[in-house]
Amino acid sequence: MDQIPDLLARDAHRHGLFRDGGCDHRLRRCQCTRLPRVLRIERNWSLTPISPIVCPHCHTTNRVKAADLASAPDCGSCHKPLFTGTPLALDEAGFDRHIGRSQIPVLVDFWAPWCGPCRMMAPAFEQAAAQLEPRMRLVKVNTEEAQALAARFNIRSIPTLALFRDGKEVARQPGAMRSAAEIAGWAQSNLR
Repeated sequence: MDQIPDLLARDAHRHGLFRDGGCDHRLRRCQCTRLPRVLRIERNWSLTPISPIVCPHCHTTNRVKAADLASAPDCGSCHKPLFTGTPLALDEAGFDRHIGRSQIPVLVDFWAPWCGPCRMMAPAFEQAAAQLEPRMRLVKVNTEEAQALAARFNIRSIPTLALFRDGKEVARQPGAMRSAAEIAGWAQSNLR
């Protein structure tokens, strides 16, 4: 970090790349001159990409370095693991928060408790969650409880798998898949 030139630190400051809100020349609340150059860069501007990840327990958005995703990160608010290896059951509010704020792709299983193929696919979906996390979040939405959500996404048959990236649906698959490998393969092929 100490080999980054002063010009880069100034340009990052000028273009608003400091993310913690400490510096803003326009409002005359600039804090950048109070710290040594190396600490300014390490504290306020990281060269590694940071992914917003929504906690499955308290639904708080956490900033996690992409390199740290595989090392079982914990939530900064509730201190529980951000990835559990199991699908997350969501209501409408939780769905909107996870889809809109998480930077990792989200694979959604729209299902209903009375649906036989949905119950048949549930163990495979749980195994796929263990395989795909932390690269992808797997969630389940009960269409009986979240009917407005099913109507908003025009879910006509269940089970339906929908893959979301950056808040937008990128792929959809109606019907049950029989194995975790089939679910994981379909999700990964649609992210390329």
